[in-house]
Amino acid sequence: MATAQEAREWAREHLRGIGDSLYTPFCGPDGDDIDWDAYRTLVRYCVGELNHPLLWCTSGVGEFWALTMEERKRLLEVAIEEGRAANPDVVVQACTAATSAKDCLELTRHAQEVGADIVYIQTPMMEAHGGAGVLRFFRYIAERTDIALGMFNSPSSGYVLTPAESARIYEEIPAVCATKEGAFRPAASRRLHDLAPGLLVWECDRTVYRAGWLRDGIVCPAQLGTAGYLMETPQRRVFTEWWELIAADRLIEAMDHARESRLDVFDLEVGPWFTCYPGRADYFTHWGSAFKYAASVLGLPVGSYPHSRPPQVELPAEGRAQIEAAYKRFGLID
Repeated sequence: MATAQEAREWAREHLRGIGDSLYTPFCGPDGDDIDWDAYRTLVRYCVGELNHPLLWCTSGVGEFWALTMEERKRLLEVAIEEGRAANPDVVVQACTAATSAKDCLELTRHAQEVGADIVYIQTPMMEAHGGAGVLRFFRYIAERTDIALGMFNSPSSGYVLTPAESARIYEEIPAVCATKEGAFRPAASRRLHDLAPGLLVWECDRTVYRAGWLRDGIVCPAQLGTAGYLMETPQRRVFTEWWELIAADRLIEAMDHARESRLDVFDLEVGPWFTCYPGRADYFTHWGSAFKYAASVLGLPVGSYPHSRPPQVELPAEGRAQIEAAYKRFGLID
């Protein structure tokens, strides 16, 4: 793991390749328990069978808002244990977002103690007084820890940092070395790079990669928090092949591969279910049930309670049917 002082140099060398944002498999009445065997299988699958070099733990896909502090700590510990057993060099990223700075600090200190490589802090979900408030939040954590920090700029927070606000956090907090820009606004990511060229930016909009942004140094050579394991199998490594072409700057071949494999239309065919609840269509969400249903279609274990915990609702039959049909067209299942 990188100390705060080493964070920026470490990040330039190690934040590379496909990362996997892990779901949390639930079991028991109303999903009150975690299926630890299923979770261990998921980690081994991502790191061992798919050979993805980055893990993203207890973040949006993992439904961090529905987990207890102890559950979040144990999920990270198991990911480190199983991931490093499969690949000692796997980079483990922990999301320690919380509604209070003290809870975030406790989770960040724990991540540092158990050997996570970097911690990402989502823009606070409640009562954030703009960029100044988020800066104060980051400073509170950075002054009490010694680990690499990243920003996680997601619209699910209800507040998205402007490029100038993110650049100021990077300028004032030396431990901050990277950001996940999850708002699907490439123009803002481009502006952020102009303001803070040393900050490693991961952009959720994949079109920027085939536009040559990696070659130009605007985005970093990593997909830091994707659910890459939902876009390929060990037998058909569609996403890995696309990413390797992008990383090699073979952009025309990457575009041809995406078209011929249907990777470029897969998101459209899945529909909005991963990130949009129809009853609140204006709000960006990480719908845990949708991610887990997709995983189950691919044969991955999701626990005996395949839904999300409250306050999310169960995925309707319409969503399940559209996701399954998309995977059939994609060719990942019969």
